[in-house]
Amino acid sequence: MARRNFEIISEISDYERIARGPGVHIRQWLNETFGYGAWRKHKGKAWVRYRDGRVAFAEIHWFEAYGIGKVDEKVVREIKR
Repeated sequence: MARRNFEIISEISDYERIARGPGVHIRQWLNETFGYGAWRKHKGKAWVRYRDGRVAFAEIHWFEAYGIGKVDEKVVREIKR
């Protein structure tokens, strides 16, 4: 599975925040790479298209901070439908 080689082709559903503040374990890397912010980790489900053309429904995780936006999106698992 190509965890980072994909594009989201639908709306994200079942959106929820799963960590914030000190609960974001890679906060230092996020600050150094993207800038300082109030980082939060989110998850949701959406249809994705991989670079090889395959389409799947998947659970996606990403980090987000106000003023910086959504970064480091990855597919965690594919969901059978």
